[in-house]
Amino acid sequence: MKILVTGAAGFIGFHLSRRLLERGDRVVGLDNVNDYYDPKLKEARIKILDKYSEFSFERLDLADREGINACFSNHAFDRVVHLAAQAGVRYSLTNPHAYIDSNLVGFTNILEGCRHNEVPHLVYASSSSVYGANESLPFSIHDNVDHPVSLYAATKKANELMAHTYSHLYGLPTTGLRFFTVYGPWGRPDMALFLFTDAILSGRPIKVFNHGDMQRDFTYIDDIVEGVVRVTDQVAEPNASWSGKDPDPGTSKAPYRIYNIGNNSPVELMDMIGALEDHLGQKAEKNFMDMQPGDVKATYADVQDLIDDVDFKPATPIEEGIESFVAWYREYYNR
Repeated sequence: MKILVTGAAGFIGFHLSRRLLERGDRVVGLDNVNDYYDPKLKEARIKILDKYSEFSFERLDLADREGINACFSNHAFDRVVHLAAQAGVRYSLTNPHAYIDSNLVGFTNILEGCRHNEVPHLVYASSSSVYGANESLPFSIHDNVDHPVSLYAATKKANELMAHTYSHLYGLPTTGLRFFTVYGPWGRPDMALFLFTDAILSGRPIKVFNHGDMQRDFTYIDDIVEGVVRVTDQVAEPNASWSGKDPDPGTSKAPYRIYNIGNNSPVELMDMIGALEDHLGQKAEKNFMDMQPGDVKATYADVQDLIDDVDFKPATPIEEGIESFVAWYREYYNR
């Protein structure tokens, strides 16, 4: 298949593109390679993808309506996997307009491109952040998620609503994926595991929010990619039993689906730090702090629908995933 992967220079987009190329698909990667985090890391990912003959790259901003239209017009995509977005909960507190431009305006341009060029299936990244103030664990796609606690989460919830509208009005099959705390080699430098590793090796204290009383459903990158590939191959279909009298938030009468992709095994933050210390061979100096605005205490994914529909359940243990990350980090940064 010919597949557009937006955010191809990003963490998940890079790994997904490589997986698709290795199975024989043609991939058009799209990314603006912005400086939200070190562009050198993004360029290094692109350099690896460029070695594949069936990969082509377009340096393009999602908010560039004419550029996005041209990209869709110049290619006949069998699938679109939309991973590009302005990420980060804390950054949304200081730079909200970046989230509107990328996550709302940009997503509209992707939806319009899919609609007008009759793309058979759009898969897009949502986030576990949409669960917001929900406290019933594990988080289920069948739960209401109308109480976001950050603008980032609100834009991801908006993406799901926008996608449903296009599925309903135009019959565009769409599948949204709520990712849970993705980590692994080539990861994002703004994520806790990356920040902790850099601080520990540099002899700086790490910031431990909510005094360490937090849980995260850490999900290894290979599990995320496997889930994305399986969902991408299975085009979203209507739920024949869906009823407006008792509406199911995770499905629809339209060709619309939502899935959690998480490890289904939340890890205490202090246990994650302990595993990292073990693999680095160094103890961390810990600076215990209050909860950050926009953050949540715990995440935990119910993945039963993923198991039922595509026969997959993420299962990489945190110790194994951290070992792989540390090995990559030491090699890449020569530390």
